Order: sequence, then structure tokens, then C-alpha cells
Amino acid sequence: MGHYFPRFQSSCLAMVLSVFFASAHAAPFAQGDMSVSVVIGSGQAFNDNYTIVGAGVGYYVADGLRLGVDAEIWLGGRIDINKVSPQVQYVFARTEKLKPYLGAFYRRATIEGLEDLNSAGARAGVYISNREGYYLSFGIVQENYLSCDEKVYVSCSDTYPEISLTISL
Repeated sequence: MGHYFPRFQSSCLAMVLSVFFASAHAAPFAQGDMSVSVVIGSGQAFNDNYTIVGAGVGYYVADGLRLGVDAEIWLGGRIDINKVSPQVQYVFARTEKLKPYLGAFYRRATIEGLEDLNSAGARAGVYISNREGYYLSFGIVQENYLSCDEKVYVSCSDTYPEISLTISL
């Protein structure tokens, strides 16, 4: 009997809270800014329900260009799952209220009893703000599993939405 790992990402519902530590200026997404994120959510894999807990950190190496890394632990299922994901994101911060973004990432998932699952993907979306320092983002992610065996996993690619709340300090 093969392992069943249905829609690894799309079955995940998480609230992401990002906090920006801005330098001497008032606007986030600028060179020198740092971001910290916290993820709390739920997901399903291997016919089990999981609680997802994670954190991330990012640094703006240039205006709009963030390099970062995120980590997640999936708790409560029969099989332990851990993920680490370095990433890059560019925010087009030209207007006050709408700030589109594009990004790319590599992800390594460690899954108890199976070979590690590597993936790469891209994301696109928009940060929306009607209040200084608070941003709600909506986006879409396309993820392709690089070391995926369709005899083990239901799908070797996935598309899913992402939503986050960002606070600039």
C-alpha cells in the first residue's frame, strides 16, 4: 500500500502574521528593513489532520527586494513533517495603497519514513493598505515537487492561495 499525501499545500489553511522592523523611515519594503513572520494553521496529509506552527525571517537587501527563510512543523499526525524554505520576493512599492509582489522559493520537506520532498515555486499577489503600517496581502502560489514519485503522492504540483497580515513597526 503506497503512502497518500494529497494536495500537500492546498489542504493547508494558515494565518500568517508578518511584522516589519523598519529602519529610520516610515515605509516598509525598503532596504535595511527586516521582517519576522509567524504561521499558525491546519493542514491535512496522509489522511491525518495537522496543526501547523511556523516562523520566518527576512531582510530587504535593496528597496523592495527581500531574502528570507521560513520553517514549519506539522504536529498531531502519525507522520512527522517539517519544512524549510529559503525565498526571494520583490515588492513593487510605487503606490500608497496597492503594492504588487512576485517571489520564488525552494522548499525541503522532511517526512518521517519517506525520502525528503523538494519543491520549487513562484508566488504573485498584492499588498493592500488603507492605514499606515498595516498591509493585507492576497496572492497565489504555484509549487512543483521536484523529487516527487506519483506512485507515492497524489499530485506532483499544486496551486493554492495565500493570505497574510503585515504590520510595520
